[in-house]
Amino acid sequence: MISDKHLIRNFYRIGLIVIAILFVLIYHPSAIAATAKHYTELEFPPLKQVQIPKYDRYEMPNGMVVYLMPDRDLPLVGGTAIIRTGDRWEPPDRVGLANLTGVVLRTGGTQKHSADELNQLLEQRAAAVEVGISDAFGSASFSALSEDLEMVFGLFAEVLQQPIFAQEKLDLAKTQIRGGIARRNDDPNGIVGREFQKLVYGSDSPYARTVEYATLDNISRQDLVDFYRQYFHPNNLILGIVGDFDSQNMRSLIQKYFGKWKSQPNLSQPQIPTASQSKLGGLYFVDRPQLTQSYVQVGHLGGRFNSPDYPTLDVMNQVLNGFGGRLFNSVRSRQGLAYSVYGVWSPRFDYPGLFVAGGQTRSAATVPFLRAIRTEIEKLQTDIVQPDELQRAKESVLNSFVFNFENPSQTLSRLMRYEYFGYPADFLFRYQRGVQITTAADVQRVAKKYLQPEKLVTLVVGNGTAIQPPLSAIASEVIPIDITIPDAKSG
Repeated sequence: MISDKHLIRNFYRIGLIVIAILFVLIYHPSAIAATAKHYTELEFPPLKQVQIPKYDRYEMPNGMVVYLMPDRDLPLVGGTAIIRTGDRWEPPDRVGLANLTGVVLRTGGTQKHSADELNQLLEQRAAAVEVGISDAFGSASFSALSEDLEMVFGLFAEVLQQPIFAQEKLDLAKTQIRGGIARRNDDPNGIVGREFQKLVYGSDSPYARTVEYATLDNISRQDLVDFYRQYFHPNNLILGIVGDFDSQNMRSLIQKYFGKWKSQPNLSQPQIPTASQSKLGGLYFVDRPQLTQSYVQVGHLGGRFNSPDYPTLDVMNQVLNGFGGRLFNSVRSRQGLAYSVYGVWSPRFDYPGLFVAGGQTRSAATVPFLRAIRTEIEKLQTDIVQPDELQRAKESVLNSFVFNFENPSQTLSRLMRYEYFGYPADFLFRYQRGVQITTAADVQRVAKKYLQPEKLVTLVVGNGTAIQPPLSAIASEVIPIDITIPDAKSG
């Protein structure tokens, strides 16, 4: 116990420090002012060279790839498995299947533990096991105190290898998804993002499809089992573990819990669905009379990370986007046309991403806002980037580079993703070098090559009556979009 005398002594010391600070501020303000500098005069040391922590990579006899990255700073261990799957490979009449498989894989319990038993065991140790499936991959993760590693790792292995897909948990997950479908038009941000993807990729594209009541009703427990059996195999999986462990002991633990998991010798990798732009230009509108502002997205099909021009495109992105970028300075600050405004070149690993600009603006400013965005996009092609713009953009990119390596877990995750998508392990460093050598002429070159004003698709979600001047002032045709949610029977 801390004595009262000790507490009094500490309070006394703190009091003396506070009095000394107040004395300086009141009687010697010049001492503070003399050291103050304008932010433009501040000098910072050069950024430290990023170092990849030491790690081991090996392949087990059953084909499972393993990364180990010890980190003894905290008594914690975490791991992630990346599974080669994704909702882009689910049948069109069963959209939602991949997501449900991931959810019920975790919530449905295992052959050894019911869902409630599993949750209780994890909660008692402040541990976690999570599973999810996105468009291009599945992931399963665990986190635990190092003293609980074996028990939690065993449960993690159980979930991956012995799920039972309990029917009642599938029914519960479906009910929750139905609730999400019913509420999906309540959020205008959700509407503009969802419908813009459909306009660019096409409503039937695996990169833009949405789960509906009908596709949900088509999904049975057996569909989940079949989807799981198709993709969840050790030779279709990359496992990475980081934290407080001895590598040799960890290898033994992995062998104990995953060594008997049999590989699939006839495993075939599904073909990656292609992506092309569905609508080439046009102005589309979703009328929401209750809104007092417009939600806008403008853009077209983008590219992939492995483009040789990606570093330069990211610099271009910084010229256009963010605090101090052209859109912020012109559209928001000088013209006062936006609450928020952005423009992003957003690539993907193995299929084309998007170039999208947009934001939120008051209804009466919608048309000037759209004109201003298009003007700034076109200026990137016609107006050479000024030296101060280029410096700001490159510094922004390079200064944020270190945040890709904030902790070993983040670094390991990146290494695993690069292997999964077939990228070189030093991809990010190649990107860094590309940014460093980017010139103003390079930025203008990629703007002319990749930005295509004639293909810009424009989507506005707003109050048609309040938008004045009307959208017809900038388009010969304004195409309405019906966002009525289909019932189960009509699909």
